[in-house]
Amino acid sequence: MLNNLNIFYKKKILIYGLGKSGLSVFKFLKKDNKITKYDDKIKAYNKKITKIKFDYIIISPGIDVNKCGLSNFLKNNSKKIYTDLDIFYKHYKENNKITITGTNGKSTTAKILYDVLKDQREDVRLVGNIGNPILLEKKVTNKTIFVIEASSYQLEYSKLFKSNISIILNISPDHLERHKTINKYVSAKFKLIRNQSKKDFAILNTKNFYIKKKLESKNFFPQIIKIEKNIDNIFLKKINNQYFNSYGNKENLKFILAVAKILKLKKNLLIKTLKKFKGLKYRQEKIFQSKKLTIINDSKATTFSSSVSSLKSLTNVYWIVGGQGKKGDKLVLSKENCKNIKVYIFGKNKNFFINKLKKLMKYESFLDLKSLVKRLSIEIKFDKSISHKTILFSPSAASFDSFKNFEERGEYFNQLVKKYINV
Repeated sequence: MLNNLNIFYKKKILIYGLGKSGLSVFKFLKKDNKITKYDDKIKAYNKKITKIKFDYIIISPGIDVNKCGLSNFLKNNSKKIYTDLDIFYKHYKENNKITITGTNGKSTTAKILYDVLKDQREDVRLVGNIGNPILLEKKVTNKTIFVIEASSYQLEYSKLFKSNISIILNISPDHLERHKTINKYVSAKFKLIRNQSKKDFAILNTKNFYIKKKLESKNFFPQIIKIEKNIDNIFLKKINNQYFNSYGNKENLKFILAVAKILKLKKNLLIKTLKKFKGLKYRQEKIFQSKKLTIINDSKATTFSSSVSSLKSLTNVYWIVGGQGKKGDKLVLSKENCKNIKVYIFGKNKNFFINKLKKLMKYESFLDLKSLVKRLSIEIKFDKSISHKTILFSPSAASFDSFKNFEERGEYFNQLVKKYINV
């Protein structure tokens, strides 16, 4: 089948980055190409690589051209740089592809859509940032539908990739340490739209400032579907799922309904799927609920904007934040919305959060998450002034100061809750 790839057949290819993505590319291309593998973690810098004339360079999403070991080499060969998304597109050009990007909510929306299509009896695959690396899927037919979660890192260097239905959920400042400016970050996201044709669809949250601004600055080819209206309350009652009560999850649901309309999905099966959806781990996940206390683990929240949807939907909140704050990040929440929020800040970067939040709400700071949870367990026990309290673990920061990833951080929080809050 690889001989149908045209440009990626019988070529001299450098695969740069040997994580999951890079290794999947190697496995996919090795049979019919001359492959050289390279990773910055290899201590011995291989100068011979820069002397080789490669036909193509496939780089992993984690590679930053401006900071990596082969930076000058990549810049001099920028026209040869492609991604796993490009290889995927050339190989599965005829398949229906639905691609989801945005600053917040990508994984949740992708998983809901996957469940919806699966329950509609479609052969659907969940790939990209969520699920399998995109090139590892087996037994693909012409009827296979791909639901793809794509990050700005994946889209940034792609040249060929095109999606039948493209979704941009929202955009707020994020990953500026990589993209440098918000305009470059927005442009990376909009690559998803830029490559589409007139027969394709782009579903966009045009209430979002950055999305609206980008649309006004340039003409795009696909059919633009604007997400503006609220969901009908009668429809929400039919679903009867508390998960979709929060501001953020209602937003995600709007996009699912737009896709369902394009694909003409069966409404009764759609409602059935939405009724039973429970969400993903560490994404606004309710780990405990009683008449007096709710505890939410939202460890996936790595920016202030990703915490806002939860904060808007809750009252009497004990909000836990901390980690590696993002460049250019700020909390867009009125003082009125902050009245019933007290913030608990942990970690060595606590001054970043204190400076951002001290004018909006009361705060306490702690050396680490453990000491914070121990203190909070005492406060919620003896504060009788509030009938129902919510502990929201929504760190609004990257986890790499103390944890491998947000999953490890989320699991650690669960362990602390079990030990000290005794639920």
